[in-house]
Parts: sequence; C-alpha cells; structure tokens
Amino acid sequence: MHKPMPYLYKIFIVAAALTATAGFSAPSIAGSLEEANTKVVLDFYNRAFKYHEPKKAADLHIGDVYIQHNPRVPNGAAPFYGFFGKFFKENPNASSDVKRVIAEGDLVVLHSHSKANAEDSGRAIVDIFRVENGKIVEHWDVMQAVPTEPSPNGNTMFEGSNAK
Repeated sequence: MHKPMPYLYKIFIVAAALTATAGFSAPSIAGSLEEANTKVVLDFYNRAFKYHEPKKAADLHIGDVYIQHNPRVPNGAAPFYGFFGKFFKENPNASSDVKRVIAEGDLVVLHSHSKANAEDSGRAIVDIFRVENGKIVEHWDVMQAVPTEPSPNGNTMFEGSNAK
C-alpha cells in the first residue's frame, strides 16, 4: 500500500516533470524517489512514443522482469518493442503528447493524448508504471477514444474548467 502524498507535493512533481519535458529548468528535490522515477518514465515514454524508438527505450529503461497488464501485449521487453515497432511502421505519423504526470513512491502515472496520424482524434490514455531500482518493471493502461463531437460539459478530455 502506498502512503498518500500531500497535495502540494504532487502538484510540484507534476509541474517539475512537465517543465523538464518542455526543456525548461525546474527546481529539483535532490534525491527524491518520485523525481528519479518520473525522469525514467518520461525518458522511456518520449523515446518509445514521441521518437518511435521502442527498442532503445526498452533497452534503457525496462527491467529484467517486465509485467504487462495491457491485454494486447505479452510480458517482457521484447514483446513491447516488437508490438510498437510494428505499430510505428504501420503508423509513421503517430504522436503522443503527455498532458499530466503524477508520481507517488514507485508509481508514475501519465495522462496523454495519443494519435495514429494527424486526422485521428486519438485516444486519451492513462499509463501507470511501477519503477524498481531505476527500471520500469510493471505497466497498466486505460484507453478511451477522444470524441469528435463537443462534449455537453464544454470540456475536452485534456483541458477545460467549465464547471457551473
């Protein structure tokens, strides 16, 4: 069971991770497990899904044991990069944009917008990674199609605060 993190600390971790991926400097929490795990996961994710280098991402960041909970991908690094290597050959214009990062203990959660091509409305994806000794050892994900019609609440799946 994971200890709950104070709300402001979670916001700091998210802000630090997002600014780090945008190329800006962010204050660091020296030695923070969450910061270290966030760096591992973001580098893995960007290499695999932004730069279409799933084998390189896996070689650098997936542990000797990799437990996969996505029902379409077997356990292990080789099935991961085999699956996504084929996907990127079939979808060379695929993109993924990380919208939010949350880190707590050995878990890092990414909320992202993934698209097969520019015309695709895409999917909202929540990936949960478990990091152990600097390596990704477990992964879960949840995916939902991004609707093409405006939502009745006026918000997108990634932005908006139209609460009334």
